[in-house]
Amino acid sequence: MTTLARQARAATRDLARLETGEKNRALIAMADALAAVAPVLLEANARDLEVGRSLGLGAAMLDRLALNPDRINAMADGLRQVAALPDPVGRLLEERVRPNGLRLRKVAVPIGVVVIIYESRPNVTAEAASLCFKTGNAVILRGGREALNSNRLIADTLVAAGRRVLDSRFPEHAIQLVLTPDRDAIPELLSLTEYVDLCMPRGGEGLIRAVTACSRVPVIKHYKGVCHVFVDRDADLEMAEAIVVNAKCQRPSTCNAAETLLVDRAIAARFLPCVVSNLASKSVEFHVDSEALPLVKFGVGNRPSIVRTATPEDYATEYNDLVINVRIVDDVSAAMEHIARFGSAHSDAIVTGNAATADRFLREVDSAAVYWNASTRFTDGAEFGMGAEIGISTDKIGARGPMGLEELCSYKWIGEGTGQIRG
Repeated sequence: MTTLARQARAATRDLARLETGEKNRALIAMADALAAVAPVLLEANARDLEVGRSLGLGAAMLDRLALNPDRINAMADGLRQVAALPDPVGRLLEERVRPNGLRLRKVAVPIGVVVIIYESRPNVTAEAASLCFKTGNAVILRGGREALNSNRLIADTLVAAGRRVLDSRFPEHAIQLVLTPDRDAIPELLSLTEYVDLCMPRGGEGLIRAVTACSRVPVIKHYKGVCHVFVDRDADLEMAEAIVVNAKCQRPSTCNAAETLLVDRAIAARFLPCVVSNLASKSVEFHVDSEALPLVKFGVGNRPSIVRTATPEDYATEYNDLVINVRIVDDVSAAMEHIARFGSAHSDAIVTGNAATADRFLREVDSAAVYWNASTRFTDGAEFGMGAEIGISTDKIGARGPMGLEELCSYKWIGEGTGQIRG
């Protein structure tokens, strides 16, 4: 681990010498190379899926692990989008001239060496590598053993493509993959404060808490995604139904999928049977409060086995599956109280036609992303126009929400004088 970290630190100096055009050419080459190796990558991923099944991974984790042609194309497109975005390194953030004539500029710079620890998702290998490379950060990638074949091929493909385009100017250790599955490697790597600047874990709550507990370097994180959709009394109910179904069902294994539906009592009798019927047709299971129970049972029709009474623990659970909590609340105030108690500060949405109610929800709900009349599924770097994301943060210090290029930069002050000295 010390060797990897030392090599990464040395690579940051080489990365600083690259021009924006060079980085962009390398990223385009990496995207083309990923598309070209798609058949081989699918074979590698099939081996990983077998490993995942042997390890007893659930459906949600296997979905995160699985690649298909569309997902590989999306990875390649993500690299192309990163190449097309402005380079944030060197961006002037602030400028001032002091009374003594000293000129000060606040300029965006790379963070340095970034460690990404993640489970299952091979696409993280490409996303993290591209974003770090564009911002001049050296990255050390540590995926799970269930994805080792896919991750290794992706990382090797990216590095080989960069070398072809930039030759000796491509930093040899800008993108490195930890190959050992030994869990002791993580605390060892995250103890190397002289080389490593930042860690970002991506995965389940258990992984993120374990990484945070053992790390001696700063960690940017979100523990889980307990996301809510609140349907207000002034909502367009057809719109609300579409948003709820999308937020829960479009890809339930993701951290931005809705886990709880909150419904204003004033429209519950009209809305719940319809939306529940739609969700039940997609095999969703319901955990509901006592007031919502008869309405939900009516909505599911002849499938009462998929309904049970919700517990307080359910409201704090990230299912990552086709399961949703349903609760009837008095009004927007009660909805926000529920979110404050059980939410994870990730993504929450209100559906309403009342601008004043929406404005209150948007101001008072303290989450990284808050939506009015839109699905929580948009909390994603690509959907935010970042090309890709290195992760999602619910922290309040530093980056928050999807993290793209700008969030992978720190800054430094540059002073330009004409001989000024301090008296």
